[in-house]
Amino acid sequence: MTFSHHVAVITSDEQALIVATDLAEDFKRDSALRDRERRLPHPELEAFSRSGLWGISVPKEYGGAGVSNVSLAKVIALIAQADGSLGQIPQNHFYALEVLRVNGSPEQKQRLYAEVLAGQRFGNALAELGTKTANDRTTRLTRDGDGYRINGRKFYSTGALYAQRIPTSVVDEQGVQQLAFVPADSQGLEVLDDWSGFGQRTTGSGSVVFDNVYVAAADVVPFQSAFERPTTVGPLAQILHAAIDAGIARAAYEDALHFVRTKTRPWIDSGNDKATDDPLTLKSFGHLSVRLHATEALLERAGELLDSAQAATNADSVAAASIAVAETRAISTEISLAAGTTLFELAGSQATLAEHGLDRHWRNARVHTLHDPVRWKYHAVGNYYLNQQNPPLRGTI
Repeated sequence: MTFSHHVAVITSDEQALIVATDLAEDFKRDSALRDRERRLPHPELEAFSRSGLWGISVPKEYGGAGVSNVSLAKVIALIAQADGSLGQIPQNHFYALEVLRVNGSPEQKQRLYAEVLAGQRFGNALAELGTKTANDRTTRLTRDGDGYRINGRKFYSTGALYAQRIPTSVVDEQGVQQLAFVPADSQGLEVLDDWSGFGQRTTGSGSVVFDNVYVAAADVVPFQSAFERPTTVGPLAQILHAAIDAGIARAAYEDALHFVRTKTRPWIDSGNDKATDDPLTLKSFGHLSVRLHATEALLERAGELLDSAQAATNADSVAAASIAVAETRAISTEISLAAGTTLFELAGSQATLAEHGLDRHWRNARVHTLHDPVRWKYHAVGNYYLNQQNPPLRGTI
């Protein structure tokens, strides 16, 4: 499988944000069309890769920009604002890079980071259907000479359809979870485009089947141990989800503003056509504005605490980052859904017209916010402040 050539080199946070802003303008143009026709974003992902943005979390000592988590979250939010599916696709790529950072050997980091800086995209094959709990895994890793074989089936494999490597959670012969960075063109590996979500329609979050797939020992990174000690793997994963929600919310909010300002509004009966004279419309936008700005502020605060936890990793710093991210995810879930719902209320049935496609914001938010239960975020936050109990070490907080 080929990957992007002539990849740009991003060297700073400022440059990353400038590139993301420009790219988001391009991605926004046909976002509604891609959603309506489920047009898979292969050209857009090539441009995304060539921009250098997929390598911005690579540490400076390995040739990357090593951007702050504040900037990484802003980049994801900008892309998600332009297209809720495109914002989702690199989430597990950056998650895998964080696992690599905290658990990979120097040789693994050097080699796999270099691939990313050269334009390779990492997908994921983590979740499985039919297991007793969401954390259970049945996909097996068995020794075969100097390497291993993988057998199993995955679902919700966001990005795998577009990836050159597919980081895959597997259980070894000792019952320990590992993360295998499997080349996507490996014999016996099949990526199925069977994702049929009514939102985030082009994320490629379908199935991956492993039929005796060979993987080199050098491509297997410890995984379970990232949750047996304090690490930033969990909050890193979650801040990206919060950024996706924030981007979707911002898109719905901006589209609602534009629609009410420019379209016919028959529900306003104040005697003129000025949306600013309708008290209910004013209240709706006021309510959205406050919560959206709070979400974006909390997202930045969470990024700062995550930066601190990466710089000095211990139980207290990781807990503080995890709770800050959980707070952000709680409010980002609510505002992304509320913004899409308010857009429906203000635009009426016109929101679903093909020429507008404004319903995609609510659909994208509804699908994405089901990733993991937000109710447990409130439980962890309350337990932290009331009982001084650190949250559990897992990928969902």
